[in-house]
Amino acid sequence: MTATAFERVPFNPNLLASLRRRLGDRLSTSAAVCAQHGKDESYHAPHAPDAVAFAQTTEEVAEIVALCAEYQTPVIAFGTGTSLEGHVAALKGGVCIDLSQMNKVLRVNAEDLDATVEAGVTRKQLNEYLRDTGLFFPIDPGADASIGGMAATRASGTNAVRYGTMRENVLALTIVLPDGKVIRTAQRARKSAAGYDLTRLFVGSEGTLGIITEVTVRLYGIPEAISAAVCAFPTIGDAVDTVILTIQNGVPVARIELLDEAQIDAINKYSKLDHKVAPTLFFEFHGTEAGVAEQTDIVKAIAAEHGGDDFRWATTPEARSKLWQARHDAYYAALALRPGSKGWPTDVCVPISRLAECIAATKDDLAQSTIPSALAGHVGDGNFHLIFMIDPEKPEEIAEASRLNDRMVARALAMEGTCTGEHGIGYGKMDFMVTEHGPALEVMRSIKQALDPKGIMNPGKIVQV
Repeated sequence: MTATAFERVPFNPNLLASLRRRLGDRLSTSAAVCAQHGKDESYHAPHAPDAVAFAQTTEEVAEIVALCAEYQTPVIAFGTGTSLEGHVAALKGGVCIDLSQMNKVLRVNAEDLDATVEAGVTRKQLNEYLRDTGLFFPIDPGADASIGGMAATRASGTNAVRYGTMRENVLALTIVLPDGKVIRTAQRARKSAAGYDLTRLFVGSEGTLGIITEVTVRLYGIPEAISAAVCAFPTIGDAVDTVILTIQNGVPVARIELLDEAQIDAINKYSKLDHKVAPTLFFEFHGTEAGVAEQTDIVKAIAAEHGGDDFRWATTPEARSKLWQARHDAYYAALALRPGSKGWPTDVCVPISRLAECIAATKDDLAQSTIPSALAGHVGDGNFHLIFMIDPEKPEEIAEASRLNDRMVARALAMEGTCTGEHGIGYGKMDFMVTEHGPALEVMRSIKQALDPKGIMNPGKIVQV
């Protein structure tokens, strides 16, 4: 779906006046501020809102949304702007509600292993707050995203193979509905059979059904022992086969990440590392001392059977932090290989048994293309990414990246996978929804129309109505 399919809604001066009376200098129509809030980290064309409202409470968000509903003006929620599929682009103009000032940790229930935070709290902020409790929040998409944004996009990351995604780790939400009403989707109980699962409905809804203002999340005890290792392989197939056997053997690895030789070369240069330039797995093991030792022995044996080198260990917190920061900087490292390029990140996920086949076929496609790319992935759950480093001034490169991406997504769907394991849909992947969901897409449209009959909540994302 292209952004040019949407026309901006005229911005009513009466709405602007009402918002300014309510918010004062926390409402901005500055061109620079609006431009900043109309783009994310992706290559997708930015689209600025007409105004940006910096909300501080759920009640304020509700008042802003109610006013926008009265004037049938689009509303787009904004966390930290780290999304990758054009989620925050104001395709029809309207009001962007910036939630970054809603950044309080409201409650930590250490005995129950949960915490309630405002939507603008970031994952690093939450873990810093938890540092002295012996608990941590494991969802780690790389960027220091807001918890509200992570819930809205159903984010995951490097720890998902063991701890799950936001879908498994959100217990309850406070939501402002499109008419300004405020609801709580659930209590704090770890399970419930009481009616429709509204929490799961709003997790991953990308601001199209309502705005998340508070999130209750699961917490976990910090493991007694943590150890990380790096292992290089002769081929990418050997590395992927090691992943598959590790998962099939039930080894509870916390992280298992794949980087191809291009991505390893990029992070070596960008992060000042000296890893062998070859397909490589990054591992992290959590548990007791004995449990971690048992896990590593099993994985080392599996890796050795597939030609893996000796493990290079990172056991101190500082060494592990440097290792995983390098992994999280993979996107920027890849772009640094081609100065001036723009990143086109892709994202598919397939059943683990089809992972080797999917990656091999994708690499065959890349071998026939002149566009530079790098591959990385959370392969423990079948999810991998390509980063195309394209020259935005060359339409032929954009067309080629689009062709390769379309082939990769079609391949994943044919293998009963998905067009996105974690980036979400935004407006960048709407065209794939028909193939992936078929008649179920009409059910999604019905939900959207029932909850948001005026179509004001982040229009042009996920489903086109």
